[in-house]
Amino acid sequence: MEAQAVAQSIQGGGFLIQPSDPQNTFTPEDFNEEQQMIIQMCAEFLEKDIIPNIVDMDAQKPGLMPSLLEKAGELGLLGAAFPEKYGGLGKDFVTATLVNECLGGGHSFAVAMAAHNGIGSLPILYFGTEAQKQKFIPKLATGEMKGAYALTEPGSGSDALGAKTTATLTADGKSYALNGQKIWITNAGFADVFTVFAKIDGDKFSAFIVERNTPGLTFGEEEHKMGIKGSSTRQLFFENCVIPKENLLGEIGKGHIIAFNILNIGRLKLCAATSGGAKLSVKASVIYAKTRIQFKVPIASFGAIQHKLAEMVVRLFAAESALFRTAQWIDDKEKELEAAGKEDALLGAAEEYAIECAMLKVLGSEALDFVVDEGVQIFGGNGFSDEYNISRAYRDSRINRIFEGTNEINRLLTVDMYLKRAMKNRINIMGPAMAVQKELMSIPDFDTDDAPFAAEQKVIANFKKAILMCAGGAAQKLMMQLEHEQEILMNIADMLIDTFQAECCLLRAMKMKGNNNPNADLAIDIARTFIYDAADRINNAGRNAINGFATGDEQRMMLMGVKRFTKSDSFNTKDSRRRIAAKVIETEKYFF
Repeated sequence: MEAQAVAQSIQGGGFLIQPSDPQNTFTPEDFNEEQQMIIQMCAEFLEKDIIPNIVDMDAQKPGLMPSLLEKAGELGLLGAAFPEKYGGLGKDFVTATLVNECLGGGHSFAVAMAAHNGIGSLPILYFGTEAQKQKFIPKLATGEMKGAYALTEPGSGSDALGAKTTATLTADGKSYALNGQKIWITNAGFADVFTVFAKIDGDKFSAFIVERNTPGLTFGEEEHKMGIKGSSTRQLFFENCVIPKENLLGEIGKGHIIAFNILNIGRLKLCAATSGGAKLSVKASVIYAKTRIQFKVPIASFGAIQHKLAEMVVRLFAAESALFRTAQWIDDKEKELEAAGKEDALLGAAEEYAIECAMLKVLGSEALDFVVDEGVQIFGGNGFSDEYNISRAYRDSRINRIFEGTNEINRLLTVDMYLKRAMKNRINIMGPAMAVQKELMSIPDFDTDDAPFAAEQKVIANFKKAILMCAGGAAQKLMMQLEHEQEILMNIADMLIDTFQAECCLLRAMKMKGNNNPNADLAIDIARTFIYDAADRINNAGRNAINGFATGDEQRMMLMGVKRFTKSDSFNTKDSRRRIAAKVIETEKYFF
């Protein structure tokens, strides 16, 4: 892929301290011809096979979801990223991410598919023996077998290692007997193979491959859920469920490595799916706004509605830009590790960018929540009716802030990973943090740079200084107690998430401008609007963090610093949003 070969990778979390070049940043405008064809194929599959079956899907019509997964398998969509030797298409990580994004508008189908070809298949693909891979992966790639992932229990959700399900070696030493319970298992109603986590001898957290017809495995009734009603969600019960010893997945006591590494990929792909869902909701909202007449004019002509439509696009553009920038980093790292002869290269690449994956999960799910919420508002009373699909989109969206680790957990993980990597010298943030402290004692730089985008680049550079100041100050003051100050950690995480998105927006807009893209000026409007609004959010989060750990002169100095580092030039966001809205209304869709 020629366009993708120029993408520039930085170390995981390194966006905070390393410069980036827009022309060496991968963006959706760089999709090649094959990827454009995949976009079209996915759109046709949604239009012809998924959307017409949404009502039956929500009613869980027997056999419907499995048949749709099989159809996706026939098109190669399930095994796009699986190696060709196991029946997959062997596509790169960006393409696999693109498939998840394009099918993200499939409501419950998107959930079932993501569970199948992500957490339901990848543990076997990356941790299975060759015999396990040969037995299961080709059938998972085609949809002949459906996969599921069983980790959560009644007493252990985010605290996965608190699981109570046990595995005991049988007297003949040939099998394990599983006993326990799993809840909220997606695809449980029809899955053929489950990755199940249990503790051997009550303490060695391990993973197992369990087939559906195994004696001792039984299933609860379908859960009655707020949304994603077409997704099968059941409990699993294990009562002396005896599985062969060769179904142990990975090493004894190393189940956490499987669980947490797979979740890194799952978090990024959840962002992809939410972006795809948001695009369809934007389309539905703008079409409705153009046809809904009030006071003798379409409501799309009202400034308040245009503001909503434009902000939908702003949030989606930011999420999409961050998503594919990170996907290409992971793709590049995977190739680098493969060239070095490393096994499980994709897992290693995803671990390198685990910080970004955690942020993507948060920002993608919250962008979709914003879009569907405003969509319901645009539809007004009709949006509250099941007659209109926006109500389904609203209900289906809510789970995404809980899936793959709650957004609170992912915010805490974002900062925790930064601090742990700094302590292990994997990333140098303490040096830059000390430099920011010295800068606080100096006279501010009032020089101006008239180069294009220099002002925006300086604002984002200052956002990073605000983060380093707050994180460094909190770490120095609280030391080991910082992990117990979750409110401060979440404030810093919010600063990081906004800054990452702001930079991704600006780099994409700059690249589009440099390449004379016809939508470049609108991309610049989006980037400037996002940066201007992010400045206030980062300022507020920074002040809350500082007030949570600093007092006296130290507090006053740092509050002055966060104010200094979150200044931005005045910008007319009303007019920029009107320009963005005009394009959405003209094209009747998310237009990038």
